[in-house]
Amino acid sequence: MARTYGDRCGVARALDLVGERWALLVVRELLLGPKRFTDLRAGLPQVGPDVLSQRLRELEGAGLVRRSDLGPPASARVYELTERGAQLEPVILELGRFGSVAPFPDGDAAFGPDSLALALKTLYGPGGAETTVALRLGGQDFRATTGPGALELARGTAGAPDATIEAAPGALAAVLWHGRELADAERTGDVTITGARRAATRFMKRFPLP
Repeated sequence: MARTYGDRCGVARALDLVGERWALLVVRELLLGPKRFTDLRAGLPQVGPDVLSQRLRELEGAGLVRRSDLGPPASARVYELTERGAQLEPVILELGRFGSVAPFPDGDAAFGPDSLALALKTLYGPGGAETTVALRLGGQDFRATTGPGALELARGTAGAPDATIEAAPGALAAVLWHGRELADAERTGDVTITGARRAATRFMKRFPLP
């Protein structure tokens, strides 16, 4: 029997569904699109396979996650959010905004491509001309469009981007939020910009910390 807080408050009932350790981080990993089990393990390197399987079963049972099969050529089973699961996005983004000024954990903590991509959504400051940027973060592709409204960001390649930014997630985060100079990161090859450099630098200024 699933554990429950035994409280009729909506907050408690929500935590009955997603309050177990790792549950919200599994949802985080699926916000930008479906993933295979191995992709989820890569994004959550600290969780064991048995625990991850258990959380996925619980989230499926709660109607927040479903399994589906990708057709050829992929022919793979993936996990994806249901419509109700996707409603957790603003909750997770607000948690990300709240945590963006919290202390970092000790040691070499993980910071994956999806974490960086969602940090961009969390901290986006609307305004300026529309700019489309292709992001290649740790070997994974994302397309991002900034402008007067909300940031549009999704997994996948951008057809004709104004610029392309390629970097490890931690290296780009260091430039965006931790004081590393872009020129230094480019000189060492940690960040690579192709296309319109002005568009890329304009894009990178749209994500201030609170």
